[in-house]
Amino acid sequence: MNGFARFSVSSLLIGGNPFQTTAIYCLIAFLEQHYGVHFAMGGTGRLVDGLVGLIEGQGGEVRCGAEVESIVVEGDWPGASGSPRRVYSADIVVSNADSAWTYRRLLPPSARRRWTDRKSNARAIPWGVRLVFRREPAISDVKHHTILMGPRYRELLADIFKRKTLASDFSLYLHRPTATDPSLAPSGCDAFYALSPVPNLEGGQDWSELGEAYRQSIARTLEATLLPGLGQAIVTSKFVTPQSFQDRLCSFRGAGFGLEPVLTQSAWFRPHNRSEDVGNLFLVGAGTHPGAGLPGVLSSARILDKVAPDAQAFA
Repeated sequence: MNGFARFSVSSLLIGGNPFQTTAIYCLIAFLEQHYGVHFAMGGTGRLVDGLVGLIEGQGGEVRCGAEVESIVVEGDWPGASGSPRRVYSADIVVSNADSAWTYRRLLPPSARRRWTDRKSNARAIPWGVRLVFRREPAISDVKHHTILMGPRYRELLADIFKRKTLASDFSLYLHRPTATDPSLAPSGCDAFYALSPVPNLEGGQDWSELGEAYRQSIARTLEATLLPGLGQAIVTSKFVTPQSFQDRLCSFRGAGFGLEPVLTQSAWFRPHNRSEDVGNLFLVGAGTHPGAGLPGVLSSARILDKVAPDAQAFA
């Protein structure tokens, strides 16, 4: 890996083209070196469990399997319409859906002034395909984080970000969380995911046709490099594409990190946590301020302590 590639991986892994992304994101490498990198033992699911416990401990209720179909706005006050069809009145609504999805799909056009279809059609990041798999037997010589650079760098990024074409070569980020937390796989096994950056759905790729061949290509590359014998060692696997992110997680154009982190779409320039269009509508998650990545997403929730009114305001 050349020097530029080494120092630009942080911006790439939050969805930015290192040749276009603001140098502000070099702070990621500094912060990681200065303060260290933190990992939730038990995986990100433990963070979810903790947040659910916090909500329920304060008397709240979490309802799963009830997709919100729309945010109903009467005057300046939002409510939510869910499935099965039922309208919930609310003093405030917090949306952790992708910001573009919230404005384009959940809010009626009549309620949008700043974040119209044109504005929310801003540059969405490319996204990656993920091959998630469990391997048996466990191994000991692969680190928690590994970057496998392909034969090209600048031109591959141009294929992904500018030309939005699916190249035959690729670079991979290989994540082995069991290197830190063996509890994430059964005894004697390892858990991995391999991430390959690809264009978002604006590129027009049909992942129902292309997906299996691309998955096999990733597996062959891993088997020929870090994980010999991988084909016979996989116990279970799952392949996730940008189409999966749009269909299952309502990510606009399948871009899991939301807006591309160029300067004019970073930090304060992202959709604000307090909606600029609808009173008492608040946004959290990767598509809003401060940005993508697990620290940014959790920080967006903490910001609500500053900007959202408390219950006494509606008493």
